[in-house]
Amino acid sequence: MALATTSAVWRSTGGDQTRTATAGSMVMAAQFFISNCAATANVTNSTGTEALILPAGAVVTDVSITETGTGNINLGFTPLIGVGPGQTTSLGTPVPTGFLINEAITARVNVQVGGTDGGASLGNVANATNLVVVTTAANSSASGNCSGIIRYFVADNGAENV
Repeated sequence: MALATTSAVWRSTGGDQTRTATAGSMVMAAQFFISNCAATANVTNSTGTEALILPAGAVVTDVSITETGTGNINLGFTPLIGVGPGQTTSLGTPVPTGFLINEAITARVNVQVGGTDGGASLGNVANATNLVVVTTAANSSASGNCSGIIRYFVADNGAENV
């Protein structure tokens, strides 16, 4: 079976043919892998081959740890400025604990908005205008690999693409 991919904005207005109802954003999930939880580094996709980059306007609603390591991690992001053909990409100001603050990775956990160890950006727009690369911040108590799932949606005030 083939994989279906799209770059479209997915919307649901609940079957409202009059377009009166506010269109809702689709919740997405991105798998991640961290090969050394103690280091400051970019978080990679599930295969460990590319940096995990979320779109502008991404609102991370929760982070699940599915492969455990030892100790605690900090999970955040850094905005990417000037991305695209012919652009010089630069890094914005890092937010090293934007999603998780000193979260224990010794057990499978799910940190949601308002949860203990959730960062200030959990449940808020990470960056409204720039892509963000997910990062870890050094935490000497951590060791080993860690992987999991980041769930997010893109905040765009219900704008429709048609």
